[in-house]
Amino acid sequence: MSKIQLFFHHVFRFIWNSIFVLSYPILASFGLLFIGLTFLFSKLSQLLTRLKPESKNGMVVQTNWETLPNSNDLLEAKVEKQILFGPVGARLRRKDGVPSVLEEFVFGKKVSIVQEGLVLEKWNTLDATALPDFDICLYDPELDKIRVLTQISSFDWHLAEVQDKKLVFKWFDGTQGGEQVVQL
Repeated sequence: MSKIQLFFHHVFRFIWNSIFVLSYPILASFGLLFIGLTFLFSKLSQLLTRLKPESKNGMVVQTNWETLPNSNDLLEAKVEKQILFGPVGARLRRKDGVPSVLEEFVFGKKVSIVQEGLVLEKWNTLDATALPDFDICLYDPELDKIRVLTQISSFDWHLAEVQDKKLVFKWFDGTQGGEQVVQL
């Protein structure tokens, strides 16, 4: 190495070493500060978890039976499956305590009252990937019988008209809609 190269080598080495020596305490103090803050928040979290009321870990919370709206105060529902941004599937039972065929199936919470009974949405599956797959049924509370009227593959349906011994259902699946007429 020539004397000029050796001079620049020593100058750059001196600058590099001085930057490292001067910045090391700053970097180390930030590291210690970060470790200290992490420790502080960990202890604060432990303290707050001790202050919260005792709860039973591992317990699955069961929902209560609630009166199903539009059912003439005849049916109660208990949530079985909640579809994200969609309908709720529920187990149904009669409020009067009479054992019923309703307890064998999962239904949606849509209920319409017609002269012949209650129009219900019976779910054929609880698998979220296979939904919507519904049978629209007529429940006769006096005979405790369910009769399948039609099948609709849409979350968005409603009973549009009740004509003489005819029910008109309208549905929309997001891209197309339609209408189904069912004879009673």
